Amino acid sequence: MDIFEAMGEYEHEQLVFCYEPSIGYKGIIAIHNTTLGPALGGTRFWNYATEEEAIVDVLRLARGMTYKAAVAGLNLGGGKAVMIGDNRTTNRELIFRAHGRFVESLSGRYITAEDVGTSVEDMSYVEMETSHVTGLAGGLGDPSPITAWGVFRGVQAAAKQKLGSDDLEGVTVAVQGLGHVGRYLCGYLHEVGAKLIVTDIDRQRVQSVVDELGAKAVAPDDIYSVDAPIFSPCALGAVIDDRTIPQFRFQVIAGAANNQLREERHGDVLTEKGILYAPDYVINAGGVINVYGEMHGWDAERAKRKAGEIYNTLTDLFEMAADQGLPTYQAADRLAERRIEQVGKLQRTWV
Repeated sequence: MDIFEAMGEYEHEQLVFCYEPSIGYKGIIAIHNTTLGPALGGTRFWNYATEEEAIVDVLRLARGMTYKAAVAGLNLGGGKAVMIGDNRTTNRELIFRAHGRFVESLSGRYITAEDVGTSVEDMSYVEMETSHVTGLAGGLGDPSPITAWGVFRGVQAAAKQKLGSDDLEGVTVAVQGLGHVGRYLCGYLHEVGAKLIVTDIDRQRVQSVVDELGAKAVAPDDIYSVDAPIFSPCALGAVIDDRTIPQFRFQVIAGAANNQLREERHGDVLTEKGILYAPDYVINAGGVINVYGEMHGWDAERAKRKAGEIYNTLTDLFEMAADQGLPTYQAADRLAERRIEQVGKLQRTWV
């Protein structure tokens, strides 16, 4: 793998490899773009098959954070961190303190938070070594409820655009992934009377949603072919590809997972098939809104209101895509790139 070529493809600024052999810590921090502000992005703890897989993932995720913050109108750049290893380990203090020291070494260019495989408690260990961390206990805390609320409002906006109404009562939504965000999303959908078809690799999570919300459960690979107008992928990314698209009977794809398209061309295929895709970094921006709010002293209600504006952002994006004949993922990129370019042209003044 040519690392500099991979960085250059999407113009990343920095890629930092972090290693502490005494405790088995291996981390990678990617900073994509800091035009709008310091790079914010969570730390993902995952047992990657190869180091190359981890590099590709962190680069893609960092770029997504830049675009997410830009479209959400936040003064933040995009970054991400991945830690390679078994996230089920109980020896967490030292490994996350080691991670915090590497975050600190970047002097505020990168601000971290929780992500897949990490928790608010893990971030408290990171905080022992750096102040450049958010999503902490005592602040706004776990961003999952706000992320899920933004996704829920995004599902409503997509339903309005494609199905003619944002009233989800009686509408079937297929939810893939019942982690923090997926579980909260199911709760919001249940409250408005939506019917749920769910799946997860964790059987206990599935059974909980079946018992508490009356959802129907299917096997993980069966979720792609269920008869439902809305599909909400809330697990890991790259689930929209040449294998899954032919199975789709969905009219809308609107979910919390990052990097849902395995390749950008799959967004074109969805458009050709008449499936409305809510770009992932637009609809799942509630998490970054939550941590941005914590950084600026917002209360939880203000963060939730801001996340609710995702409904309006997606409505405008869908109209732009239709007017310009663009796939929705391209329309989202244009919105983000336009804001970055405009802010980048502002001349700095000395104070």
